[in-house]
Amino acid sequence: MRPGVRIGVDVGTARIGVARSDVHGMLAMPVETVPRGAGDVRTIVAHALELSATEIVVGLPIALSGRETASTQDAREFAALIAASSPDAPVRLVDERLSTVSAQQALRAAGRTAKNSRNVIDQVAAVIILQHALDFERTSGTPPGTLVVP
Repeated sequence: MRPGVRIGVDVGTARIGVARSDVHGMLAMPVETVPRGAGDVRTIVAHALELSATEIVVGLPIALSGRETASTQDAREFAALIAASSPDAPVRLVDERLSTVSAQQALRAAGRTAKNSRNVIDQVAAVIILQHALDFERTSGTPPGTLVVP
């Protein structure tokens, strides 16, 4: 397992969930929900710089059928923007199928309603995306997903 903090990103149309790992790459935890729009990439890159992140992991929403969707292309474009703005931390795209559904189930199990979870659902999805990437690397010995070339 490579050492270093990783940043996890769940790209949505209105909000972006951001998570981080510990320095050992074992555990993902929520950071912030960033409004989508002006300054969103700058905010994510600032988190990466502040935490001396070794990598940024962006969730790639693929349909259950395996097909790409409009959201898939949006996530690819967003990841490319991050990669172009983050010279120190490479960006990887990882399959995020069902991360939002898993996040909703986890929040519901914790007694949160959809209404009082809006602020954190994207952060929880980012945690799930990042934790899956960390677990994959720990079990396979290889970095997760595909590298984004700026």
